[in-house]
Amino acid sequence: MRAPIVYFEIAGPDGAKLREFYESMFDWSIDDNLTIAAASTGGLRGGIRQDPPDKVFYIGVPAIAEKLGQIEAAGGEVLVPRTEIPGVVTFALFRDPAGNVLGLAEDGSFPS
Repeated sequence: MRAPIVYFEIAGPDGAKLREFYESMFDWSIDDNLTIAAASTGGLRGGIRQDPPDKVFYIGVPAIAEKLGQIEAAGGEVLVPRTEIPGVVTFALFRDPAGNVLGLAEDGSFPS
């Protein structure tokens, strides 16, 4: 079964400045909650976080707990275990063997 990229985040210390940058550079539609509209990116919804500079993309999977076990067995590291934010998403974060941080989003737990 394929696992699509379902969401992305871009982080930086000034969310408003990042919003202004991405709206002006790429004509992305970003709302007051810093959610990036899928229609403006070619179909992939995203968000801006006010945190240290970073970027993360989230891969959709049927069962996060099962996938995290597979990731660890293959040499990856779980950074944030399966976490449910009711009405928003069920997600986890992991580091791949090269050190890249990626996310998982459980199928059906997030708005399209």
